[in-house]
Amino acid sequence: MWEEFKKFAVQGNVLDLAVAVVIGAAFGKIVSSLVDDIIMPLVGLLLGGRSFEKMAYTHNETVIGYGMFIQSIVDFFLIALSIFIFIKLIGKLKRKKEEEVIEEEVEVAPEIELLTEIRDLLKNQK
Repeated sequence: MWEEFKKFAVQGNVLDLAVAVVIGAAFGKIVSSLVDDIIMPLVGLLLGGRSFEKMAYTHNETVIGYGMFIQSIVDFFLIALSIFIFIKLIGKLKRKKEEEVIEEEVEVAPEIELLTEIRDLLKNQK
């Protein structure tokens, strides 16, 4: 059982997943900082210096902080947009790299291709 576990734990998929989680956490901090420290203060300036977080409705002694809910929704959409753009960028770079690899394939001269076929036929006859 221990050997099976070791084999599972060092498989590429598990290691890739671990790396993805660590990078995802770091990326999440970067995006959160972008939203909290840059985008939301700019939105606050557009709203006349008000912050979503401070918006609340008070009835008697009950305070309903709907501003935090709005802030969470805005944060979600901005984070989702950032991740979407990041994934699109990575996909575009990956496609570009694949196209370069395809273009680099060298065409084999007809004589060499013919000799390769003759070699393969001779191997099959043995």
